[in-house]
Amino acid sequence: MVLDLNSDLGEGFGPWQMGDDAAMLDIVTSANIACGFHAGDPTIMRRTCGLAVERGVRIGAHVGYRDLAGFGRRAIEVDPAQLRDEVLYQIGALGGFAKAAGDRVRYVKPHGALYHSAACTRSVAEAVVTAMVEFDQTLVLLGPAGTELAEAAAASGVGFIGEGFADRAYTPEGSLAPRGLAGAVLAVEDAVAQAVSIAQRGHARTVDAARVRVDAESLCVHGDSPAAVRMARLVRERLAAAGVEVRPFS
Repeated sequence: MVLDLNSDLGEGFGPWQMGDDAAMLDIVTSANIACGFHAGDPTIMRRTCGLAVERGVRIGAHVGYRDLAGFGRRAIEVDPAQLRDEVLYQIGALGGFAKAAGDRVRYVKPHGALYHSAACTRSVAEAVVTAMVEFDQTLVLLGPAGTELAEAAAASGVGFIGEGFADRAYTPEGSLAPRGLAGAVLAVEDAVAQAVSIAQRGHARTVDAARVRVDAESLCVHGDSPAAVRMARLVRERLAAAGVEVRPFS
């Protein structure tokens, strides 16, 4: 059994830093790097790409709505054509720093509110996929399986990788539970157990203590919590102990 381990990184801005990116890059196999719209800036993008290449970690563009103040977690009404251009702009910006570091952008993962909007709204999903195709037809889309994102990717011939979350609870319908809901963000041991459960059985925890199906070839451990590094390290160790080989999908 093989599984990718990814994390959202490069999410600081100027002198403000979120998470220990260097430590996370010693653990994960794919890095979703913020492209300046929800977080990140040119210097952070360059540094994070360089660290990723040094460690053999795959570079992905973590694209979001233009919402620095809200960290990209607020749903914004954007014309699909404008959204396409903004996603293309973000991929291109990260692509420059990935090239300077000696690699390239391998995949795209929407962030926050864009992730959720694209999962359920076809026009939003198509805007993301169109930008990907216009930049590089070999880019792979990382997102929730069985959604409009997956359908839009298939319709355009774009490779798609289903993603699960180790540290987030789900709704009974299979989407991520809103962060403000009690039990939506899992503690370290619960997250580690969920990672193994998704890998071995395709099951994740719901906020009402039930189980829901999650088809994933890549697992996300968020990098912005105080326990993120410890959590990611334990997830990787437990996956290995369970016979799961952790390696990049791209």
